[in-house]
Amino acid sequence: MPIALRDVEPRLLRAFAAVAETLHFTRAAGRLYVAQQALSRDIRRLERELGAELFSRTTRQVRLTAEGERLLPYARRVLAAYDDMAAAADPRTRPLLVDVGARYSTGQRILDAARAAAPELELVARFHSGLTGAAAEIAAGRLDVSFGRVAGLAAETRAGLRHELVRLEPMAVLLPSAHPLAARPTVPLAALAGETLYAADGNAATAEWTDLARELFAAHDIRLAAPFPEIDGEAEFVRLVHKHGWSVLATTEFAPIPAMTLRPLTDPVPLSPVSLTWRRGLHHPGLSALRTAARKLAGDHDWLHHPQDAWLPEADRALHAST
Repeated sequence: MPIALRDVEPRLLRAFAAVAETLHFTRAAGRLYVAQQALSRDIRRLERELGAELFSRTTRQVRLTAEGERLLPYARRVLAAYDDMAAAADPRTRPLLVDVGARYSTGQRILDAARAAAPELELVARFHSGLTGAAAEIAAGRLDVSFGRVAGLAAETRAGLRHELVRLEPMAVLLPSAHPLAARPTVPLAALAGETLYAADGNAATAEWTDLARELFAAHDIRLAAPFPEIDGEAEFVRLVHKHGWSVLATTEFAPIPAMTLRPLTDPVPLSPVSLTWRRGLHHPGLSALRTAARKLAGDHDWLHHPQDAWLPEADRALHAST
């Protein structure tokens, strides 16, 4: 009659394999770091569960029985499968999927620093370019970590995330190089009154950024460019900026664009809060490496400095009040 083996513990199979390979209970116990008495108990328990004697024992010698010889290759295959499963579940062996938004970004700088500090980890970059879209990917399990403005997310979305403020990034304006304001080293917000700036309105994945722009523009009489479909990729962004002659709300971490000039905004300096954001309950050494790298960069470059006269929405001030 077939024996049901659904509940045989891997520990018992490891005990069997160790004794079978050493043919010596003391050496097998040493290999497994257990007491010889405990090992003997496990072998007896396995024999009872299988209904078969696996070893022939004398005071001088241990040998596999015919039944033990027959079962040994199967036990090894089961143990190999357990080991493969454990390796797959081990966070140290799983790549961490990290959305950095764009190649020129605070997130990319943190990712680069984490990779340099922990080269044994696999941190794989993604470029979703907006925390709203990335948060949906995190919730679906298709992404682990992202960066962006957490206060711009819906409360129910934030409830499934953890976050750590890593930078208060000064905002900037990207101007056509022929624009009169491009000749200035900085651009006061008052100088943009009446201007129209593109701020990704129409791209649902970057809704938190457009929300930030809308608040800033309303306070300084700046117009938000009409909604436009999501722009996919840097090359397409460059083409459309030039075609439409847009001035673009940006931050001081921004890719160089041909025939465009990036200028910091001032009077007051508007700040874009960037948080490292991850799924609640996520445990991975790559996440620890990212958090360590972010804190070091923030300390080295004064990323969390918040001038008293800087502009920041009330929702962000409240969320990050303890930072």
